[in-house]
Amino acid sequence: MHSIGLVLHPLRNCGDAVGAVMDWATARGGKVFGVTGEIARVQGAIAVSAAELSQHCDLIVSLGGDGTMLRAMRLADGHRVPVLGVNLGRLGFLAEVDIPELPAALAAIDSRQYSTESRLAVDAEVDGLTMTAFNDVVVVRVPGHGSARVGLLVDSSPFVSYAADAVVVATPTGSTAYSFAAGSPIMSPSVEALLVTPAAAHSAYNRGMVLSIHDTLALDILPSSGRLAIEVDGMVARYVGPGDRVELRARPDAAQVIRLGSTTFYERARRKLRLTDSAEIEPG
Repeated sequence: MHSIGLVLHPLRNCGDAVGAVMDWATARGGKVFGVTGEIARVQGAIAVSAAELSQHCDLIVSLGGDGTMLRAMRLADGHRVPVLGVNLGRLGFLAEVDIPELPAALAAIDSRQYSTESRLAVDAEVDGLTMTAFNDVVVVRVPGHGSARVGLLVDSSPFVSYAADAVVVATPTGSTAYSFAAGSPIMSPSVEALLVTPAAAHSAYNRGMVLSIHDTLALDILPSSGRLAIEVDGMVARYVGPGDRVELRARPDAAQVIRLGSTTFYERARRKLRLTDSAEIEPG
């Protein structure tokens, strides 16, 4: 790999990690690219538009936390450019390595001692506008505007209606984020499915569901609903109200994440989420 794209956290100091990437690229006669306006703080990097980044690169390196990693995956979407996540923050659930491990990770990539893990995306469409998430799409109540009253349609047929603070539609990647906090299970990233979960449901039926990627899914904003925000990977993308419909489609193999084999998904989940065993179980 000779052309590397850098995606940087907007605020955190990325100096050490950037230096490791630049040294690696220079030693191999490679080029380093970044998004215009973001990469100006990296001397020697080439600025391109966000749409062009994946077209120039063999590898994208995300330097930041989970938000930066999700943005890097969206930039790589559809181009089959693998993404290496480097954690500069606290949780960094999606990242593969911390900064001290970056030089060894780059060396492993150089010698092709890595694998790639496919990640599923979910596309949400409202009024002809398509929004893509790798974690989740959430319809959430706007404070002061009443609860989220949402009808769930599967394969064009009504299934259940929720009254809740929010309804979360998560990918397996996002099963450890908002969906997990709302009470849904953790799902392996190798599973191709979507999780639908109501958050703080106001009705007796408060269960979520797991949908096949081959099912079609829509969320109807019911007449009694308040104004709702649509959050895409945690960012407000637009607002909807009664009568609006959100169409959702799972899209497999949308991005590729680099794995070096040092830890499994389950080891990372146990450590990052600080999972503990039942107090009734004696330590083995």
